[in-house]
Amino acid sequence: MAQQNVQMIGIDNVSYTYYPKGWRPDVVSPKRVKIVGISSAAFYGITMGGLYATWYSQYSTGKFHTFDDNGEWEGVDKFGHSLTAYQLSLYGREALWWTGMNNTKSTLYGAGYSMLYQTTIEVMDGFSEGWGFSWGDMAANTLGSGLYAAQQLTWKEQRFALKLSYSPSEYAQYRPNLLGSSWNEKMLKDYNGQTYWLSGNIGSFLPSSSRFPRWINVAFGYGANGMIGGHENPTEIDGERLPYFERYRQFYFSMDVDFTRIPTRSKFLKTVFIALSWVKIPFPAIEMNTKGEVVFQPLMF
Repeated sequence: MAQQNVQMIGIDNVSYTYYPKGWRPDVVSPKRVKIVGISSAAFYGITMGGLYATWYSQYSTGKFHTFDDNGEWEGVDKFGHSLTAYQLSLYGREALWWTGMNNTKSTLYGAGYSMLYQTTIEVMDGFSEGWGFSWGDMAANTLGSGLYAAQQLTWKEQRFALKLSYSPSEYAQYRPNLLGSSWNEKMLKDYNGQTYWLSGNIGSFLPSSSRFPRWINVAFGYGANGMIGGHENPTEIDGERLPYFERYRQFYFSMDVDFTRIPTRSKFLKTVFIALSWVKIPFPAIEMNTKGEVVFQPLMF
């Protein structure tokens, strides 16, 4: 290998040769493992404690039970579970890779942390009288973590990524308590405004000699519209009649950008690119929906 393709990196005064294409020896920094371990435990504890204090403590609890919510929100919420599990696996793996842990261990531990995090939420749901432990949610969580781990173990890269785009809908105003009243609440609760994407990298399937830009992706999206209730739309709330909205599903084709494949020597930009890896970049899109329509979206958010 040419000398310019190799750089020397030190971890706890141990130097080793680093190959930019991804090879890395199993040299683990105890100091960095400690940092990641404390940070991960703190994130888990703070977010779970905050979630319980701000959400679960406001509702009655009871005996652990299961809950079938597979028919709610036209399945959009399940894609949200998969996306969260996928991204937690990614961030967990990147943090452990930073410690010097090899690809296999960092991937498996990262995906394991993601499943622990998501399962804890499901267990808390299981003790809440208004909800319950959802096997559908668990399946979606497993799919998200599994998608990340399978690709990382097979290809040592992510050729397909789960992403999200959001655009405020008109429906939250009719049920703000359920769909959110502020912008950040709407982004989390209003499934009408959420679109989930499977973004595939074209260049990763082409020969290394190809000059096709490695950062260009194609994306397939899913969303739904017209929903002001989980299973069905109510006709009135507290005696006030609500407009009729047709519920329908939407399927999209668009382009996307994989920021992590844009060449840069800046560690800051690399970190930013990884942090933004869950965001689908706005592009024109073709929409096909269950109303039988084919719609061109000039700029799909």
